[in-house]
Amino acid sequence: MTSINEQPIPAARPVIGEDEIEAAVRVLRSGRVVQGPEVAAFEEGFSRLVDGRHCVAVNSGTSALQLLLLALGIGPGDEVIVPSFSFAASANAVRLVGADVVFADIEPGSFGLDPAAVEAAITPRTAAIMPVHLYGHPAAMDKIMPIAEKHKLAVVEDACQAHAAALNGTPVGAFGAGGTFSFYPTKNMHSLEGGMVSTGDAELARTLRLLRNQGMEQRYANEIVGANMRMTDVNAAVGRVQLAKVEGWTEQRRANAAYLDANITAPSVTLPPVAEGARHIYHQYTVRIRGDRDAAMAKLTEAGIGNAVYYPTPIHRLKPYWEPDQKAGRTWDLPETEKAAAEVVSLPVHPSLTQNDLERIVTAVNSLGENL
Repeated sequence: MTSINEQPIPAARPVIGEDEIEAAVRVLRSGRVVQGPEVAAFEEGFSRLVDGRHCVAVNSGTSALQLLLLALGIGPGDEVIVPSFSFAASANAVRLVGADVVFADIEPGSFGLDPAAVEAAITPRTAAIMPVHLYGHPAAMDKIMPIAEKHKLAVVEDACQAHAAALNGTPVGAFGAGGTFSFYPTKNMHSLEGGMVSTGDAELARTLRLLRNQGMEQRYANEIVGANMRMTDVNAAVGRVQLAKVEGWTEQRRANAAYLDANITAPSVTLPPVAEGARHIYHQYTVRIRGDRDAAMAKLTEAGIGNAVYYPTPIHRLKPYWEPDQKAGRTWDLPETEKAAAEVVSLPVHPSLTQNDLERIVTAVNSLGENL
């Protein structure tokens, strides 16, 4: 039970400090608040996280995914292979462009797309693979990219939780045709709200810029059908402040995770997996609980340790996907996905944690013991 002198430790803690507030006020006072110099500067700064690729700022991570798919020409009649163990936005973006979602399982004991399952899911209609760098851990891009090249498929990276994660020295967002990032307030860095697309293709970047701005590069000279998915300069200014801090925050997250790894010993708890060559940036510190997960979470909450399940229901079981598949007689065999959804719990790992917080987390988790 939490001591009366100890406050509960939140699972996540968004950072909005005086620097962010001052940046937002500065832009508001300037009178130039939409798609101005702050957005351009944010794009240029973020490109350093993705090996200097072109970066296009938009209004959300979901918009980033949707616009990248549109820019690649993916739409009705196409299929995109997506993990079901992810946030619904991964699959929603595919549906929003009119393409069909094909779910593939995750690797045993891990949380990323299983390359073997991806290859088995490829059909003549497959246009793209969407690996998700879930929780801040890079997907198996060293195995997925050769599959995509063999079958001439686009790779759309959902890196919305993985700013500055990397595999064998290559940052996420710099592997495929494009990568997408989210700047929602609970992410490792944020811009209050917003998203980014990274790509090594200059023409694709130009198409993305047209799509986010009603199809215009010059005012009233519409070249293609587009939408309004622009980022404001207020968002970009906040994002620039956060971008300057994200590396320090990331190292603190990694240090916090290392402490938890070294000190959590409860036999009922499996620590987060980290693949060889992976730079995990711990958007979430996600363990697996063997036994009664609900009971374990209740004990953690009673001890004042914030915790959450990301994600309790795989996407293929959500109503917008489950009901159409049932009507079509389509089923998905995703045992590792189902197992992960039943076992995962995310614990606090954010950079605001104190040493006392870390010790309290370890004590509470270790008290779960062997059997729940």
